[in-house]
Amino acid sequence: MLTKVYGSAVFGVDATTITVEVNVDVGIGYHLVGLPDNAIKESNYRIAAALQNNGYKIPGKKITLNMAPADLRKEGSSYDLTLAMGILVASGQIDQQFPLEDYIIMGELSLDGGLQPIRGALPIAVKAREEGFKGIILPKANASEASIVEGLDVFGVETISEVISHFNSGEILVPTKTDIDTQFYEQLQNPEFDFADVKGQESIKRCMEIAAAGGHNIILIGPPGSGKTMLAKRLPSILPPLSLNEALETTKIHSVAGRTLGSGGIITSRPFRSPHHTISDVALVGGGTYPQPGEISLAHNGVLFLDELPEFKRSVLEVMRQPLEDRDVTISRARFTVTYPCSFMLVASMNPSPGGYFNEPGSPGMSSPSEMQRYMGKISGPLLDRIDLHIEVTPVPFEKLSDQRKGESSIAIRERVTKARRIQSIRFLEKDTMHYNAQMGVKEIRKYCKLEAASADLLKSAMERLSLSARAYDRILKVSRTIADLDYSEDIQGKHISEAIQYRSLDREGWLG
Repeated sequence: MLTKVYGSAVFGVDATTITVEVNVDVGIGYHLVGLPDNAIKESNYRIAAALQNNGYKIPGKKITLNMAPADLRKEGSSYDLTLAMGILVASGQIDQQFPLEDYIIMGELSLDGGLQPIRGALPIAVKAREEGFKGIILPKANASEASIVEGLDVFGVETISEVISHFNSGEILVPTKTDIDTQFYEQLQNPEFDFADVKGQESIKRCMEIAAAGGHNIILIGPPGSGKTMLAKRLPSILPPLSLNEALETTKIHSVAGRTLGSGGIITSRPFRSPHHTISDVALVGGGTYPQPGEISLAHNGVLFLDELPEFKRSVLEVMRQPLEDRDVTISRARFTVTYPCSFMLVASMNPSPGGYFNEPGSPGMSSPSEMQRYMGKISGPLLDRIDLHIEVTPVPFEKLSDQRKGESSIAIRERVTKARRIQSIRFLEKDTMHYNAQMGVKEIRKYCKLEAASADLLKSAMERLSLSARAYDRILKVSRTIADLDYSEDIQGKHISEAIQYRSLDREGWLG
């Protein structure tokens, strides 16, 4: 008897439906074809034990299983339940109260018939809805994630016996429902890290607000203990709330990487990723024999924080240059190519010198100009060119640290940031790939960052007096456009230019001492 069961394979952040054809015929043998990997080839042992422990068995006949399309490589143990159900129906051990063809069935089997969670539940559910399936059956641990998709019945099960009962005796499974709106609201009102906890550093908070409003990359330069990491961790709390499309896109990436278990389904807050400086280039941008998303993709729609930037290997930092511009990364292998989105805000921090401190009278460690030059030389010019804001962070005085008053909350700052982002969304409404000021190219800068004569003279004077580099020119214009948006000003005024000029520390001649 021939039976067809449907599963799904995930490539990148998209899924492809897999048709599992099971044929039980006269003879002896178990033949699994269709480019399965070792984990799938071993499935017959798990399936045999699971069926036997639940009162069923693999028939002693010739069983041929084909995973179509046969030229597409399949990997992972998530096809165990798909293959097992196909064998049971093809061998006549269960009757079908509901058509098997209406469902995508996925899950890894334990030897007692229990189901282990799988990766990529959300993209699988999205593909199932697109192709008109009635429902999807998968492990209970993945149900809340897959139930985000509307118009599809999602059945979370704990054992194979529940699935058998559903098809054999009509014991109908209860679909899982998720209240997305409630999840979003709870996260918005209760950020884990709040700017209200930060003592002092008012000027740095202002810089973070500007960076969040325009999506600008930022580098924080200061001695140990000045609060660089504390400030960076609070940046996601002032970014605009995730839209539903952004949340789905972000959840897809984390689902493929197997990082959504225990998150309650959809990811409602912007990601914050902080890899250690010993990370490899493959771990940062993604890759492997079967490519998985890297840290830059896991930070999609959020923040990537690189603490102690000069300590990262130069090769690791250089591979970020293209993703920072294109906001996606393509990983190519001999047989296939996958693309992962990686639109993130880069926040970096570093000490001002090898000794850790600014070269000022009374500082604990003094470094020579040549030592500082070598230290800064670990960061390439092209990478620095992609960072709009250079901020010097100084230690907080005791009077500020001992002040019991709370600072301005992240919620209040986020309201201003959201209003500024709304202005930018209207400005770039006709451009599909541009949503905020940091994404502007030369053409958009010339169009939206026009200066009056007085402002142009001010910028010219500052560049000559401070010996600012040519690459600082466009960065200053983009940042001043964001400052004007926060001021609800249609024109870039002199005060906006003046403030933007302050945020180019590393471009000033003589900064290294």
